[in-house]
Amino acid sequence: MKRLFAGAEEFIKASTWRDLALLKFCLFSLGVLFGAKVPGRRRSIAGVGAAVLFILTYIPLMIKYIAALHRAGRSARA
Repeated sequence: MKRLFAGAEEFIKASTWRDLALLKFCLFSLGVLFGAKVPGRRRSIAGVGAAVLFILTYIPLMIKYIAALHRAGRSARA
């Protein structure tokens, strides 16, 4: 658990405002997928839009987070 928190700290330190904005969009789209009360005929459109937004924001964020996690693991060993 300590390693995950260290990786998160490293991620935040290395992040710009754009990265944090992507994170917020990513979490917003996940919220839409799980909790939105969209009328039946519009549900599929909202779901597809939220899924696309989630994928487009999740992939770059996870790439950066995994790199930060790797850097934190390397510095913990040294």
